[in-house]
Amino acid sequence: MAYDWQPVYHDPPSNQWFGFQAWSMERVAEYYQVTGDASAKAILDKWVSWALSQTTVDPSTGGIKIPSTLKWTGQPDANWSAATGMPPANTGLHVSVQDYTDDVGVAAAYAKTLAYYAAESGDAAAKQAAKDLLDAIWKHTDAKGVSVQETRSDYKRLTDPVYVPSGWSGKMPNGDPINSSSTFMSIRSFYKSDPDYARVWAYASGQSSTAPVFTYHRFWAQADIALAMADYGRLFNE
Repeated sequence: MAYDWQPVYHDPPSNQWFGFQAWSMERVAEYYQVTGDASAKAILDKWVSWALSQTTVDPSTGGIKIPSTLKWTGQPDANWSAATGMPPANTGLHVSVQDYTDDVGVAAAYAKTLAYYAAESGDAAAKQAAKDLLDAIWKHTDAKGVSVQETRSDYKRLTDPVYVPSGWSGKMPNGDPINSSSTFMSIRSFYKSDPDYARVWAYASGQSSTAPVFTYHRFWAQADIALAMADYGRLFNE
């Protein structure tokens, strides 16, 4: 298997987002809870210890600080065969946390990972961290669901060009022309009817230096939160 440190997308590098860690390790933890597989436990023991060392949560106030952007350096060990058992320790591959987040969707996926791991291993610290994360998440409920405010500097990229080979052209379903001069915004003119478009475009086009702040209720996040609450209750009868 080839090693690619940015296997899904490159802009930004996919492997720099802690959310992908939480989601993939959740699957390992679910497998471990069902099977008790010692190899899965070995992976989880190391990952959970690292993740908890990078986590701060206050269930009484809703304060959440979990990893967000990761930085990878080095390379994994080059060779490994399943016949020899677990792969080597990858002592030349390292990760550091560049910044942190209070993203409730990622926090919920992380809580599920901790809950499944704790249910099988009996790790008290992981169980408590899962409960604290869920209690903190629930402090951010509103009329629509669960969310926190986000400052979105990435709206600067509405003016980014979209690569279309020279000589190629077409139309979007709404009639916007597609050609080698297209930008993200030029092929999405329907965004202009959004009531928040003016302040977003003012920032994207440089008319304002203030990044827009939004309270998003992403469907995947709401689903992860609901599932995390249900899984914790089912696993621990609490």
